[in-house]
Amino acid sequence: MESNWWVWVVAGFALATVEVLVPGYVFIGFAIGAVLTGLLLWAGVLGAAGIAPLLLAFALASLAAWIALRVILGPPGERQKIWRRDINDN
Repeated sequence: MESNWWVWVVAGFALATVEVLVPGYVFIGFAIGAVLTGLLLWAGVLGAAGIAPLLLAFALASLAAWIALRVILGPPGERQKIWRRDINDN
């Protein structure tokens, strides 16, 4: 599994599919982390790393993706904006 970068990418797309089926922003961070790990393997950054560095890269990429999505999309369950005034009111 260390040299098969495409396995990580396929796993990432599978996790993204699971996220579509089970909404809640749970699996999307893992999906992005898996795809990034696969791309790092493909680019040769991780080289002939063992399973431990791959899992560490996956964990760090997933955490970074989760934090970035949390900043961009906001926390889940955030209150919706209530409009008190309509644009058509005079």
